[in-house]
Amino acid sequence: MMLIEETAIADAALPVDQFKAHLRLGTGFAEASLQDEVLKGFLRAAIAAIEARTGKVLIGREFSWSLNNWRDPAGEVLPVAPVTAIDAVMVTDTAGAEAVIDQDAYRLERDSLRPRIRPVSGALPAIATGGSVKIAFTAGMAVDWDGLPADLGQAVLLLAAHYNEYRDETALGDGCMPFGVTSLIQRYRMVRFGAGVAK
Repeated sequence: MMLIEETAIADAALPVDQFKAHLRLGTGFAEASLQDEVLKGFLRAAIAAIEARTGKVLIGREFSWSLNNWRDPAGEVLPVAPVTAIDAVMVTDTAGAEAVIDQDAYRLERDSLRPRIRPVSGALPAIATGGSVKIAFTAGMAVDWDGLPADLGQAVLLLAAHYNEYRDETALGDGCMPFGVTSLIQRYRMVRFGAGVAK
């Protein structure tokens, strides 16, 4: 299985001015935009970390997901949420020939935690041994920064500020995330039962 982010978050969608205010940086200076690229990097890193922890895509963008077989031909759980549209499904045979599946053959089952692609009837298209399927889809909680829930927006700013503050720190443990951030994102994390299996 391989998940690819086909489109990146546009620079214009990043809350650089809001982040500057959060950091209490001075304004009105000739060099006011000098740190913009660095700040964008911290914002992108914070968004990526929060998306990884929650399994949620914050700002809408396009993805493709390739796999060699269905785990459940009656409905495959997509790797991130929330999915807003399935754009295309392409099946590749062992010879490398690609066939686009008719959009009337499948549907998106929306879910904030575990969205699925389901067949309209029967089962999802067969995948030949040695073949693969690629699902192109759009996912995101909001189309832009202003549409994000306030708690997630605050978590991104807090984590980006943490990265800025400790940019040279090498002694922090792997996966270190400030308590304020973890408490803000807690309700968005997927609940797992048993031996690490999500239900």
